[in-house]
Amino acid sequence: LAVLKALKWYIIHAAFIMAQIAEQTGLSREQLYRSFSANGNPTLKTTLAVMRALGLDLTAKIHA
Repeated sequence: LAVLKALKWYIIHAAFIMAQIAEQTGLSREQLYRSFSANGNPTLKTTLAVMRALGLDLTAKIHA
């Protein structure tokens, strides 16, 4: 029973977070799920938009 409650909590929160990311990026939840699924292939634009929504930055470094 505790496992089912934990799973329910996870599913509800994951859906809520995905809805927030969709709103912040201007992308649909369906597009996000499709892009980041096991068979998905997100564009750099989509990846950067999601990273921004999560408060993350991507940095490039020149190797000497």
